[in-house]
Amino acid sequence: MTIRVLLADDQALLRSAFRVLVDSEPDMEVVGEASDGAEAVRLAREHAPDIVLMDIRMPGTDGLAATRLISADPSLARVRVVILTTFEVDDYVVQALRAGASGFLGKGSEPVELLNAIRVAADGEALLSPAATKGLIARFLARGDDGDGPDPARSDRLGTLTGREREVLVQVAGGHSNDEIAERLEVSPLTVKTHVNRAMAKLGARDRAQLVVIAYESGLVRPRMD
Repeated sequence: MTIRVLLADDQALLRSAFRVLVDSEPDMEVVGEASDGAEAVRLAREHAPDIVLMDIRMPGTDGLAATRLISADPSLARVRVVILTTFEVDDYVVQALRAGASGFLGKGSEPVELLNAIRVAADGEALLSPAATKGLIARFLARGDDGDGPDPARSDRLGTLTGREREVLVQVAGGHSNDEIAERLEVSPLTVKTHVNRAMAKLGARDRAQLVVIAYESGLVRPRMD
């Protein structure tokens, strides 16, 4: 299956470099290029790509606003947004994840990391850039906390989860893969995948990245500041 990719960046040179890299892979193709967020949303609706590589800072409609629009569009429910950012430690990343992004990647990442991130995101497994530590998302969410504490609505929805689903959710929030969770909980990876899918359905999460956001915003997992 070919992974269809939409590029959104206001720098034409970067878009060209990304296009050459993506199109060089036998299982990927670039289906469009956007120079701002508004064009990214329009092309996403036109081409329904699997992945949008979205620069977070663009003139006019920025990547954050575009991510919100794409995530809120029911017709684009299968589209995954991966945010491209110059600085991985960036408060905008928190907002992007809350807006519906599936993950983020630093622009300084190696080509192999970018290609791997596209494949991982297309498979629904993306959380963070490959270079990020597993606890990094917790610090991002802590930096973006508005001080109101756990979201009561999020906390209430956790009541729909079984004990095992909550246990798996905690592991997902720690950045662990299905195989790692399976080893920790002494179950099969298929069982873990089933629990993850059920948790996503019950909590209305688009993917694993959104599960992580819910886990922290509900208070199920405490942000790690170390």
